[in-house]
Amino acid sequence: MNLQARIQAFTELGEYLKTDIYQEAEGELNLAKVLNPWFTKENIDKALSAWHKQLKVDMLTAWLNPYKLQEVSSPKKVLIIMAGNIPLVGFHDFLTVLISGHKVVVKMSSTDNVLLKILINKLIRIEPEFKKLIAFIDEVKNRKFDGVIATGSDNSAQYFEYYFKGAKKIIRKNRRSVAVLDGNESAIELKGLANDVFAYFGLGCRNVSKLFLPKGYELNKLFEAFFPYSHLVEHKKYGNNYDYNKAIFLMGSNKLVENGFLLMKEDKSLLSPVAMLYYEYYDDLQTVEKFIEENTQQLQCIVSKKDISFGNTQKPNLWDYADGVDTVDFLREL
Repeated sequence: MNLQARIQAFTELGEYLKTDIYQEAEGELNLAKVLNPWFTKENIDKALSAWHKQLKVDMLTAWLNPYKLQEVSSPKKVLIIMAGNIPLVGFHDFLTVLISGHKVVVKMSSTDNVLLKILINKLIRIEPEFKKLIAFIDEVKNRKFDGVIATGSDNSAQYFEYYFKGAKKIIRKNRRSVAVLDGNESAIELKGLANDVFAYFGLGCRNVSKLFLPKGYELNKLFEAFFPYSHLVEHKKYGNNYDYNKAIFLMGSNKLVENGFLLMKEDKSLLSPVAMLYYEYYDDLQTVEKFIEENTQQLQCIVSKKDISFGNTQKPNLWDYADGVDTVDFLREL
């Protein structure tokens, strides 16, 4: 199976995600929602729609052409340890390994172990040769791999670094995203910012977890733009986080601003809890730029009028690599 055949197979998979998956795999999609309450129908639909748009011939070709990939005579065995914070968050790694011509060994997250199997089963029906290139494991101990791509928390990353210390690897840690406002954002831009904050309940590393605001900025502007997401508090897990964090921070005599579905706290940290958004006022942009420069290794996305545009953090293209690490280059060097 050559590169063009692999591209064609993934293109057909992309078409499957448009409508057919809802007819053929309705039971499995419902199971995914039951097993992980964060995976609402809206969020699963959002993820499937995003991959439908990316898995097209022109997108796949534009992504891969610059690499001038050569056919692999001896495919390497690459382990992927997947996260499960948002639906199909590990699919890009899976796609990249197979499209590069290697074998993939998947350790799925316990919180996202249904959706990927739906896609894999369909992919194998489209191109049966993929079957011998895909394997699943539950335990990685005492196994040898030619390459490792692992995504997890800062704590699990330390374990991955130690356990795979002799392997070629990409280890991803916690990252967060910030938005820098100048105070002149349009209603459309603020609407986009709301999506950057609330998409997937704010659980992704590409979700904005902190705002930099010009001194004197009126928070009511934000609450007006955020209001369409007020229904999120009705979701049991999100609502529980909202109530819990509100109680904890108020007991600590922290000053909070809240609107019934979002807590906002002035804080210099990046990692805000679920249902909370940190913000920080600035006098001049140079201070913000210095902060970003000093914290580059902790940042996934920077939203502003000169960086990623408002509303696009959860719309990455195939070439927008997590942590800025080029996965295709890593696989070429195995």
